[in-house]
Amino acid sequence: MDTKEPASPQEPPSPPPPPSPPSPSTREKPGLPTLEQPSEAHARQLLMEEWRPPRGSLELPPGLTWKLLFLRRPLYRNLLRSPNPEGINIYEPAPPTGPTQQPLDTLGNFHGWYIKTEKLLHNLSWTVKQQCVNLLAEGLWEELLDDEQPDITVMDWYEDSRLDVCVYELHVWLLAADRHTVIAQHHVAPRTSRRGSPGCWIQVSHVFRQYGPGVRFVHFLHKTKNRREPGGLRRTRVTDSSVSVQFRE
Repeated sequence: MDTKEPASPQEPPSPPPPPSPPSPSTREKPGLPTLEQPSEAHARQLLMEEWRPPRGSLELPPGLTWKLLFLRRPLYRNLLRSPNPEGINIYEPAPPTGPTQQPLDTLGNFHGWYIKTEKLLHNLSWTVKQQCVNLLAEGLWEELLDDEQPDITVMDWYEDSRLDVCVYELHVWLLAADRHTVIAQHHVAPRTSRRGSPGCWIQVSHVFRQYGPGVRFVHFLHKTKNRREPGGLRRTRVTDSSVSVQFRE
């Protein structure tokens, strides 16, 4: 594995139209708990010990209980769906793969991702994958996001495929309730240094802090470079994408 300091594009792009949320019939349902659930007081104690909020305690809005939070665990959890669609292990070099004619969505579990292709010159193209995370639907609440403003961390790993000088881009927007108003954003387009062995994994990450009130959605979008060859499409792979919310240490 390798970690490189990414370079920022000169002009941040505008957020794309948000992808449609999954329909209720296809939305993933949390598994039923198999162990006896704690009481309200015990659930609060367990979560306070686990989360350690800066002020020492948290006030819940009406209708939200500690038992429900204990089940949903909205903090310190990856909020993206299918973060590792192809089941690739970052602790090993990217497995060898040649050009393929198969569509991307047949190569793994891409549930939750909105996928499209952007064609470029010289037989190159971008695969664009995006998700829009509804923070309230994931179990967070307005007072927590507006008053406490916990860190929002995004992380990704991409393959050093060396198909081009730049084979990966990350674009993240923190959006208001209308899913269009941008409150904060982050954009990176790392350049390949060509040091080390091809196929190693490169980490990209960013932490949003003190972003201001009103954040309700996180729009996560990454782009990976492809090259068209006689045998098909040679891809740059990406894995272990994540969006998580946590209190500052």
